[in-house]
Amino acid sequence: MRILDLLRMSSSSLWKRKFRTVLTILGVMIGTASIVVMVSLGLGLNRATMENIERYGGLTTIEVSEGRGSGYSSGSYAVVTSDSSSDDQVMRLDDAAVEQLSKLEYVESVSPILSVNIIAKYGAYQHDWMSVQGMTPEALADLDIEIGDGHLPADSTELEFFYGNQVAAEFYNPKTYDYPYYSTGEYPVDFMTDTVFFIFDRDAYWSSQYDSGTEGTVTQPPKKYLVKTAGVEKPNDENSWSPYGYQVYCNLDALKTTLKRIFRNKAIPGQPTTSSGKPYKELFYSQVKVNVDSIDHVQEVQELIKSYGYEAYSNIEWVESTQKEYANIQALLGGIGAVSMLVAAISITNTMMMSIYERTKEIGVMKVLGCDMRNIQGMFLIEAAYIGFIGGLVGLALSYAISAVINKVMEASGGTSGLSYIPPWLAVASVIFAVIIGMLAGFLPSRRAMKLSPLAAIRNE
Repeated sequence: MRILDLLRMSSSSLWKRKFRTVLTILGVMIGTASIVVMVSLGLGLNRATMENIERYGGLTTIEVSEGRGSGYSSGSYAVVTSDSSSDDQVMRLDDAAVEQLSKLEYVESVSPILSVNIIAKYGAYQHDWMSVQGMTPEALADLDIEIGDGHLPADSTELEFFYGNQVAAEFYNPKTYDYPYYSTGEYPVDFMTDTVFFIFDRDAYWSSQYDSGTEGTVTQPPKKYLVKTAGVEKPNDENSWSPYGYQVYCNLDALKTTLKRIFRNKAIPGQPTTSSGKPYKELFYSQVKVNVDSIDHVQEVQELIKSYGYEAYSNIEWVESTQKEYANIQALLGGIGAVSMLVAAISITNTMMMSIYERTKEIGVMKVLGCDMRNIQGMFLIEAAYIGFIGGLVGLALSYAISAVINKVMEASGGTSGLSYIPPWLAVASVIFAVIIGMLAGFLPSRRAMKLSPLAAIRNE
């Protein structure tokens, strides 16, 4: 018997028992939808977590900070602080260290960062702890900041600031301690149009405010500076947040030049000094970001950097633990959905057994006419596969509808966007799984049909 004949006979048999077939298909549909939706929730959580990691640090980025070496320098700058013993070296991040890290295997790029905290003043308002990060133009471009107005700072000769979209919210009135943004929702300063003054020497400023000096002398307030605005970040959309919102960015070389000019031979805040309190001739970076070519090499490069005496952190440990956690969640959710599929499988088995009882004489006639036993079994397996296939397709469509509703509700409530995620492989796998379950459920009934005695089947009423 040809496969087309088997398909035609199977579909005809199911069509004759429409009501029972539809009920069985509904069971498969619910089972498939349950599994797909449950697994999609685990996949959605995992994808959202991975996107957050990629957005706020990257999967192939290693953050390197100064550390205490164990005698290994290899070109890096080892600084002995005044409160450390002679053999306790602090591994600082300088240009030599950047060059050393850039030569490591699997490293694509190295981006030094110089961070300083300054004071900003505009009229009656001020920002006491404005965080400024100096970075190379390439590193600033890699941040992929959405620009609302202006441009990213690229001039290495003139200092320009690029403001995150929430920097202005931190301005307050020092007399009333009122933050206008948090009380009225309005920003007290517009960096693109307003004139803002900056104080780089925070220690001198606070000394002038609260220290009257000795023997009646008064500490003079430090000089204020004007810095050109390069641009501002695009404002946040509703229910969104930017990791760059509270930062101020500038060109690294321009910042280094400005700090050296302002402080001259004085110690720059945040920079180390010698045992006698004098500043070093060069500036040390606050942090260095190392970009690795693949996530598979992150752990290896990170351990090598640590062996040099630096502190190194990446998201790889968090990623591994998160992947294990979400794998367990997906297994649990998938197991819950599998209960519905088990019920559907029992329903398919029952449907096929009933079909065999009703078609006993038909099976006997086919055997008497010399029909191959495997064809008889194949006919019933195809019927079961039909039920699984149709139920799987309808269940998949229902899964997409439920997933869309879940995502809409979560988005409206300000929750995780894309909580339910159905990738193409899950859609295909769900239909194939439904077909396999249908055929497995129909296997025992098909075996029973094969073993029926032809004469007994013909005499059956």
